[in-house]
Amino acid sequence: YNIKTELGVCVPLSLLYYFKRTHRLPPFLPSTMAYSAPISPSLSFFKTPQLARFSFPFSPLYSSPRIQNLSLPTMKNKTWSSSVVVAATAAEKQKKKRYPGESKGFVEEMRFVAMRLHTKEQAKEGEKETKAPEERPVAKWEPTVEGYLRFLVDSKLVYDTLEEIISQSTFPTYAEFKNTGLERAEKLDTDLKWFKEQGYEIPEPTATGKKYSQYLKDLADKDPPSFICHFYNIYFAHSAGGRMIGRKVAERILDNRELEFYKWDGDLSELLQNVREKLNKVAEEWTREEKNHCLEETEKSFKYSGEILRLILS
Repeated sequence: YNIKTELGVCVPLSLLYYFKRTHRLPPFLPSTMAYSAPISPSLSFFKTPQLARFSFPFSPLYSSPRIQNLSLPTMKNKTWSSSVVVAATAAEKQKKKRYPGESKGFVEEMRFVAMRLHTKEQAKEGEKETKAPEERPVAKWEPTVEGYLRFLVDSKLVYDTLEEIISQSTFPTYAEFKNTGLERAEKLDTDLKWFKEQGYEIPEPTATGKKYSQYLKDLADKDPPSFICHFYNIYFAHSAGGRMIGRKVAERILDNRELEFYKWDGDLSELLQNVREKLNKVAEEWTREEKNHCLEETEKSFKYSGEILRLILS
């Protein structure tokens, strides 16, 4: 009957009984394993059938194997049982799991997850299958001014909420994102004033916008990783797909007028890169579990943003 040590070396139980009788290693072992000093029979190893941290010299190819928590056979019930505690951790033996995009920084992980939530029609990396009617591509793109105004008003409420949280917070994570140049609330305020000057009535925020605003406030207080997920997806999505939608709307109902909502002071690519670096820096302080939690929030971010976006067609 062999007992497997923490280093994977099998030791016959007969060898342990030889120790008990002679208090020496057997003479048939190689010289590299020889150990001439007597082993005291008073050792707790021989006083009790429960072994604890018993160790002995071994070949120089290995380093001090130890047998832990080994139950010796009992003659009363003639049963044999053993339990070996492996000291080496599994994490040291297994290759570290790599997450898609991890080697390039956490922002790339967020981008990868976000792209997978697109459909194939929306992005080549998309994997999402459209099930609900509202998720299907719009057969005919017919925005209305009234619907677009509802979209702009709700968007302003969301950006007001984000930027107020960031500007007023003393939390170090949020302080990194003050005055990034990506802020949109003031730009939207300018656009809404222009619409009012054209004679349009500016509506109140819808229930959809109010719900999202409150959700962001709740996250900011109790769940920073999830809040950062929404922060990333809102600003970065607007700088990409949001601009494309803005151009389409302008062509249809605004005589190609480009709103301030789609303009940035300075080079947009540099502004985005600066925020990417800040996001990666913040995420370096997170555990893997916190990072995964942030990534899992992406679907909710898409859900809320999608509901506001569909107001354009209302």
